[in-house]
Amino acid sequence: MSAPPRPAKTGSNGSSTHELRPVTVPDFLAAKASGRRLTMLTAYDYTMARLLDAAGVDSILVGDSLGMVVQGQPDSLAVTLDEMIYHTRLVIRGVRRSLVITDLPFMTYQVSPQQALESAGRLLQQSGAHGVKLEGGVRSAAAVAAITAVDIPVVGHIGLTPQSVRRLGGYKVQRNAEQLLDDALALEAAGAFALVVECVPAEIAQRITAALKIPTIGIGAGPHCDGQVLVTPDLLGLFNELRPRFVKHYAELGQEVMRAVEDYCREVRDGEFPSAEYSFR
Repeated sequence: MSAPPRPAKTGSNGSSTHELRPVTVPDFLAAKASGRRLTMLTAYDYTMARLLDAAGVDSILVGDSLGMVVQGQPDSLAVTLDEMIYHTRLVIRGVRRSLVITDLPFMTYQVSPQQALESAGRLLQQSGAHGVKLEGGVRSAAAVAAITAVDIPVVGHIGLTPQSVRRLGGYKVQRNAEQLLDDALALEAAGAFALVVECVPAEIAQRITAALKIPTIGIGAGPHCDGQVLVTPDLLGLFNELRPRFVKHYAELGQEVMRAVEDYCREVRDGEFPSAEYSFR
């Protein structure tokens, strides 16, 4: 960010609170210039967004990954624009500081630049998001240009693009360095203010990062990007159906949830809960 954060304080719930000045698009660009690494995580509801925001994450992505981690679908292709609007509204209510970016879902921008503009405008207008993200490089540049022409901030997404999973034959590392560089430069020229680079060898991601004036946000793209993004349920150990190599589990909350629920069930069945401590007199 363009200004250093104030020292963290402890909130009434024991969590740390960070500076309340909202993170903006110019802050992302300033971070690239200053060498400050950016942080991004996903959220799909108020409770998680509130926690991530209070912890100081720079940006929250309302990803169409909700198709898998919230809806239990095999991929993100069935997620609708209405669903993205709904979940983004929930996230916005929990945010005071983080820059909220939301995904344009499959087939809401691929038909034409005009369709892309209308979808992005509706998404921002009805959800309160600060910007949108869409997949594809050269093939999506015209859509990005149409959206940014009316001052809607856009984050691009190249490399492994999950909406292309059927064509790619799965979630595979992308290694065509020249095509990836062309995609990155096309999106920057079209007006994107940042670029997600997914499942790309670290050396290629480093080359892309050095070639761009806008920040790169890596996911499975090595340590040389200007920032990193992860799917929060992966990071917290809440979702184990997919476990990509690039995901680090910072907690195993899925196991903790199961332990807590097992304890609750046992205490209810044994008559231990609710005790007098948890009852009214």
